[in-house]
Amino acid sequence: MLTIHVAEASPGAAVLVEGTHLAALGPYEELAAAHPAARVRRWPGILTPGLLNPHGPELLERTYHPDPREADRLGTEPVTGERARALLAAGPSARGASARRGVQRLLAHGTVALAGELRGREALDAVRRAGLALAPRPVAPPGTPALSPKPLVLLPALAAGGPARFAVFDVPDREALVREGAATCVVTVLGGRMVHRRA
Repeated sequence: MLTIHVAEASPGAAVLVEGTHLAALGPYEELAAAHPAARVRRWPGILTPGLLNPHGPELLERTYHPDPREADRLGTEPVTGERARALLAAGPSARGASARRGVQRLLAHGTVALAGELRGREALDAVRRAGLALAPRPVAPPGTPALSPKPLVLLPALAAGGPARFAVFDVPDREALVREGAATCVVTVLGGRMVHRRA
């Protein structure tokens, strides 16, 4: 099935998704006219290639992401430092569950690719299952590890025939995205599938 994704603040940058790839890019009116049977997904904000988070190992192997059932004891925010090391040392199931929750948080921030060498099977499995791309990174990545890193790193422009991998942010333009951060993500698409959609 063909699906057109279009964002209100960037109607000239709509995408036509066919399976796991981008069949076409262009103004919404042109794509809709050429493919009248395509399903249409409309979003607020801007459609982007999605973000690369340069802190993969720090966020998925050195940070513990609490289960909501642990909120009374650990809170809801990611846990770092000695406490995280102790929680992750509990075993593979704790590391795997934390990595899966961490991946979900990254997807909710428009992350479509991670940089850094993941060494643990649990984090690698979580990343592969989600369909996140992996990339090498500079020895010292810029900024502090965060779900919404500073500076934000957008992937290169989308291209017809390329993977259907992108994110939409509820901001009027890229300058606002830089100011307001990745928590403005509305939807993240990997391999043609919506892997995050803001409620």
